[in-house]
Amino acid sequence: MPSRRMPSRLTTSVAATGLATFALLYAPQSVLPDIANDFSLTPAEASLTVSAATGALALAVIPMAALADRVGRRRVIVWSVLTAAALGLLLPLTPTYETLLAARALQGIATAGIPATAMAFLAQEANRTQVGAAIGALVAGNSAGGMLGRLITGLTTDGTSWRTALAIAGAFGAACAITAALLLPKGRDTERRPSALKGALTDRVLLCQYVIAILAVAAFISVFNVIGFRLTTDLGLSTGIAALAYLAYAAGGTSATAGRLADRHGRARITLAGLAVAATGAAITLPDNLAAIAVGLTLFTGGFFAAHAVASGWVGARAPEHVRGQASGVYLFAFYVGSSTGGTAGSAAYQAHGWPGLIVLVTAWLALAAAAAVTAHRVQQAEGAQKSRGTSTPVPPVTATVPSCGNVTVPAVTENVTDRTPSGTSYTPATGNVSPL
Repeated sequence: MPSRRMPSRLTTSVAATGLATFALLYAPQSVLPDIANDFSLTPAEASLTVSAATGALALAVIPMAALADRVGRRRVIVWSVLTAAALGLLLPLTPTYETLLAARALQGIATAGIPATAMAFLAQEANRTQVGAAIGALVAGNSAGGMLGRLITGLTTDGTSWRTALAIAGAFGAACAITAALLLPKGRDTERRPSALKGALTDRVLLCQYVIAILAVAAFISVFNVIGFRLTTDLGLSTGIAALAYLAYAAGGTSATAGRLADRHGRARITLAGLAVAATGAAITLPDNLAAIAVGLTLFTGGFFAAHAVASGWVGARAPEHVRGQASGVYLFAFYVGSSTGGTAGSAAYQAHGWPGLIVLVTAWLALAAAAAVTAHRVQQAEGAQKSRGTSTPVPPVTATVPSCGNVTVPAVTENVTDRTPSGTSYTPATGNVSPL
């Protein structure tokens, strides 16, 4: 009987962890225009409310993973989610913009313990037949939390204030955090492993995935940092109505489909398709038409999550087992660096050149991410061709006797095997994720 209860307890606790973490992390995004009005800030300055947390998270995620190896993953997860929730309850009380930023930075540091350890904890604790359900619960919690945090603050600001809205979001996050802390099973002792950071930083294919993470999430966060300003300031909508733009996050379900398509058609091709859809969606938002903006945001969001899912899965498939943990940590670091720096840079572009200026910048970032995907694909092609030559040249007769793998087709087959190793699911937006957003 206890073994039957464990999956339900585990999945419930990790879903609550995801809900708390990302509801708290991104709750201020939908009320950035109200924060800007209250403190007399520009859009770029207001966006630092989000960037301070994600930037601190980026800096803390790798140290948090190392800490978890010493003190235990469950302990880090519980203290991280409870501390982030406590800080979330204090945010509405911050008297100045500077103290708000400081509190958000501390919240980002606390939050880093969850993405740094949650996946490894689940892989360690869940049975083989249960790990998929547990990871799915965390991913669902991440996505739902990111959307709910934004919606709670956006929809409750009208008639109250951004402080009241953040208090409500903080209460929601605290309830989820307490649920997670009470239900999360006691973890087994963590097996210490030597660092493989060098391997994670010298592989060219992995480096391309980090570049994709930085650029794609920079585009994504900058659009959603600014969309509230466009809808409220430029188009005259209320904050509550503008917050409905975050319903576009429902398009994040494309990540699972993207993973399956990548298994069939290759990661590079599906990554490029996702980035192209995102760029198309961004362009569709250019007219001052609410229907066009809604359609464009949905396509943009779906394309981003698809590309992010495949890129993060590419990291897991490419990295050798002893490098995988460090490679995932570096990917998360790159992801949140892109979120913090890109979000602020995009807000500055909007401030200087309006929505068209932001879309030009976003499109450039997505194009550079596409170039990184092409580079990764070509590196793997070259590796496949080199392996083919190394195998067939010394013993030509043996290669020639393999019916389905003659000299002409070996490079293509080798490339496909490399590029189509099962991509799995993206667990960071994020993520992701599917996403750590």
